[in-house]
Amino acid sequence: MKATSLSARVTVLLAVVCLLVLGGGAKLMDWRIDHELASRFRRDLLGQARTLGNMVALEQDVPAGRVVAGLPGGGDSWYELRCDGAAPQRSNPPPPAVPPGWPGDTGPQPRFDRLGHHEHHLDSVRLSFPRPAGEDDDARATGAATPATCRLLFVQDRHSLDQLLLAIDWVLALGPLLAAAIALIAVPLVVRRGLRPIAALVERMRGIGPNAPGQRLAAIGLKELDPLVARFNDVLGRMDDGLARERQFASGLAHETRTRLAELRALAEVESRYPSGRSTPELLAEIGSIGAELEATVTALLLLTRLQSGLERPQWQTLALAPWLERQLQRQHATAAARGLTLVSEGTPPEGLHTDPALLEVIVGNLLGNACAYAPEGDTVRLRVDAHGLAIDNAAPGLGDADLASFGQRFWRKQLPHAGHAGLGLALTTAAAQALGLALDFRLDPQQRLHATLDWRAAIVLEPFAS
Repeated sequence: MKATSLSARVTVLLAVVCLLVLGGGAKLMDWRIDHELASRFRRDLLGQARTLGNMVALEQDVPAGRVVAGLPGGGDSWYELRCDGAAPQRSNPPPPAVPPGWPGDTGPQPRFDRLGHHEHHLDSVRLSFPRPAGEDDDARATGAATPATCRLLFVQDRHSLDQLLLAIDWVLALGPLLAAAIALIAVPLVVRRGLRPIAALVERMRGIGPNAPGQRLAAIGLKELDPLVARFNDVLGRMDDGLARERQFASGLAHETRTRLAELRALAEVESRYPSGRSTPELLAEIGSIGAELEATVTALLLLTRLQSGLERPQWQTLALAPWLERQLQRQHATAAARGLTLVSEGTPPEGLHTDPALLEVIVGNLLGNACAYAPEGDTVRLRVDAHGLAIDNAAPGLGDADLASFGQRFWRKQLPHAGHAGLGLALTTAAAQALGLALDFRLDPQQRLHATLDWRAAIVLEPFAS
């Protein structure tokens, strides 16, 4: 799919806006002008009709033939006057068309009508008025108390007005079209010039990538682009952090694998060249131990990958927590006894939990294992449990607050590596806690004791256990 041009989109939008705004304004102006000219035309038409009616009623001189309108460029005019007791008077020629109901429904209030007659476009006004007293000899002779009523129809050709309105319509219609045409021509040039900072930003981005970590974009000085530059720099920072973690992971994986394989190879070469005299079961036991460590590393990596990618789904079931925790403590007794540690369990666990026992064992087993492996000899490892969660604490004299931020990274170890610990335990614990929706937190107290807290209130449903 071909990418659209930003300048083209802005041009089209601006042209549409010009047409809508200017077109709407032109439409409003056209309506206002039409209304104003029509009102003035009717006022002039009424004024001419009254003047003409008085002239004819008083039997003054009336221009022969058609009456010329008073408007500049005005069209032809016609009239018809009907007074009670007198013969009708008409222009020569008479009006080409009369409105319906003339003269019967003519009253003192002027009535305007639009008439059409062949090629003519006519406006008419009709009204009635009392015939001026004292101007009619018969009226004076009879002495009638009520003066006679005259009814006047005045018709005028509105061709000149229609031409003027048409010319105004063309002017108002061509204005928005001309503005849109100018926008289509000029806006692309203006937009391209305005988008030059974006083109410069694109050129700066070309040299930034995984092979050049640490590079950042400088601020441009435009309030529209500077937030984009800042967000892009944030993305670059996260990318650098991710690449650093991946490199650390690759280095740690290579180191762990190479170390185990080197141990196997060294054992095989030493025994083949310089036999130690150990029995075959002893050699196989050592080889099996090295292989078990390598297998544990690979298994932990596979599980970690499945957890972080979402492939490992929790298998929910009800777990009797008290005997389960007792089994977890029993597994650490040998390590604790060897190092002179004291395992203490406090609190009353809930009767049952709705959880995945395998993933929960990954979490609790690693937390207890790390506490027994890294606590100073003779220390006390304490396990507290209640309906809210569990907490494990042990002395950690070698840890600092900055080290807590590295907890959960793959192959991260504070101390020198030793057998059975590849630096994946806390990474597995963190991933399993996220899979179960548990809150896992680490903190150091003023006595330099490490507290690992697992809060299961939000994600694990407490259920009474039925035996």
